[in-house]
Amino acid sequence: MKTLILTVSTGWGHTATAMAIEARLRQMGGGAHTIDVYKYINNFISETLDKSTAIYTKVAPDIYRLVYDYLEGGVEVDQKNIFSLVNRLCSYKLARLVEDYDPDVIVCTHVFAAQLANELKMRGKTRARIVGIVTDYTIHPYWETVSCVDYVVTASEVLTYRGVKRGIPERRIKPLGIPVHPKFNESLSKEEARKKLGLLPEGDVVLMMGGGLGYGLAASKVERLLYLRHSFQLLIVCGKNKKQRKQFEKYRQEHGFEHLHVYGFVDNVQEMMDAADILVSKPGGLTVSEALAKKLPMVVVNPIAGHEERNLEFLLNCGLAVSATKTFPLDEAVNLLLSIPRRREEMRRAIETVAKPHALEDICQFITTLQVPGHAAL
Repeated sequence: MKTLILTVSTGWGHTATAMAIEARLRQMGGGAHTIDVYKYINNFISETLDKSTAIYTKVAPDIYRLVYDYLEGGVEVDQKNIFSLVNRLCSYKLARLVEDYDPDVIVCTHVFAAQLANELKMRGKTRARIVGIVTDYTIHPYWETVSCVDYVVTASEVLTYRGVKRGIPERRIKPLGIPVHPKFNESLSKEEARKKLGLLPEGDVVLMMGGGLGYGLAASKVERLLYLRHSFQLLIVCGKNKKQRKQFEKYRQEHGFEHLHVYGFVDNVQEMMDAADILVSKPGGLTVSEALAKKLPMVVVNPIAGHEERNLEFLLNCGLAVSATKTFPLDEAVNLLLSIPRRREEMRRAIETVAKPHALEDICQFITTLQVPGHAAL
């Protein structure tokens, strides 16, 4: 059985999802291959999309929010959107790849990739079953437009009603979750994780993450955290932001904060989550899914306009997180959870009702049931 996975590199989550699915399908004995569709078709389109997304979300979030809200109006709002037109043109080049590979299943981890696959199916260029993976705790605009996509995998049963409202038939919606790397299903005790990380075994640990580029962390916010009356250890992951890491390390030395631990890019986030009692982070779909797999209560900061704001709404409405805002700043949000351990325990129980830590396995098992007649099975 062969699976072609189409992704779009606007943010790490879509690509990470594709890589996790490919790796697991290969472990199961199937053929799987991942393509970043716009890099394959035209690098200029890929770079333009990536840069424009970064500009709108960071420099002009109000404009991005207005556009996102408008597009959530549904299929009738934007029948002739620019990317739908671009995808119709780009699908000709992708058709050759799909014809050569001849997959049983095409998995799309971004709605733009799903539009491309949808176009190929409409034109009779593939007989593959198409599965879309929604990598946030919402349903993005345009998922209702891809009528030839056989199934749309969502993060939760809670979102099924939203999908139906948006025009997706319920029979096509599969609430299997957002897949995360299998290492997030492996758990260390708090004591083991803290020992491995060189932390003190007692007290609370707050893990603060800013994403792969260290986005969302500020020295002033960290300083206020360190002066809380609670005794706790603070782990700060700056990602690839070397300047920010040096800034925090200098701050630690100058002020003698022995319980402040600063990291750059790490590959053991799962161990840090095992050691932690609270996660402070932006609400990216993948990060949220990893935290839920670890039953880790969140304090959410700086959500990107649009999809991350929808993730935040989901977390708050389900009782899984608290939100730091201008009028309820980060230090007060963290202080709330440090002051009331029972609140954290309530959040962990709520997480158990929503989390789908085995989403990767469930999705891959589902994919293997979709073989095209006449192709070899796993």
